[in-house]
Amino acid sequence: MRVFFVLLVFLTGSPTSVNALPVTEEDRVGIDFRRTTLVVRDIETSLKLYRDVLGMKVIYDHPIRTPAGKPDEETDRIRRLVFLRANDTYIGVLGLLEYQKPRKTQPLDRLAFEPGTSVQLFATTDLEAKFDAARKVPGVEAMSPPRVVNYPSYDGKGTIPVKVSVISDPDGFVLEINEPMVNLDVERN
Repeated sequence: MRVFFVLLVFLTGSPTSVNALPVTEEDRVGIDFRRTTLVVRDIETSLKLYRDVLGMKVIYDHPIRTPAGKPDEETDRIRRLVFLRANDTYIGVLGLLEYQKPRKTQPLDRLAFEPGTSVQLFATTDLEAKFDAARKVPGVEAMSPPRVVNYPSYDGKGTIPVKVSVISDPDGFVLEINEPMVNLDVERN
C-alpha cells in the first residue's frame, strides 16, 4: 500500500513538491536499479542536453583505458565515462559512454515507442522552456511538442493530466520530458 501511495504521489505531484521516499524495510527487494548508460557518439554534445538543458549534475567523468597497466598506443582501448544525477547519487543515475579509441559508429534510428527501443523519462516544472532549449542542441529532434495527455488514475475512476513532450537526443535515444499538471494533497498513512 505504501509503495502504491509513493507512486501515486510521484505521478500526480509536481517534481519539486515530491520528496522521494525509500521503501520500508519489509517492502525492499534484493536489487536496486542504479543506472542506465547510453553509448553516445560525442559526450560533449550529449552534455549540452543532459547537463545544460535538463540540469543534471556531473558526478563522475573519467577516461577508461584497457587493458590496464602500461599504456600501449597501438592496442589500448580508450573510453570516456560520465555519470549524471538528478536528485539521487545512487539510483536514477544516467551514464554516458563514448568510445574514443577505436571510434565506434552507431546507426541513428529515431524510433519512438517501438519494440527494442527504450524511453528515458524526465519530469520537470518548466517543460516549455526545457523543450525549446533542447530543440536548439545540435542533433536533437523534436518528435512531439508539449501536449496534455490524460493518464488513467490508479483507481481507474479519474485521470491524471500530464503535459508530455518527446525528443530524441543526438544519438537517437528517445526522451519523454513531462510536467504533471496536478498536485494531490493526500494524507500519508
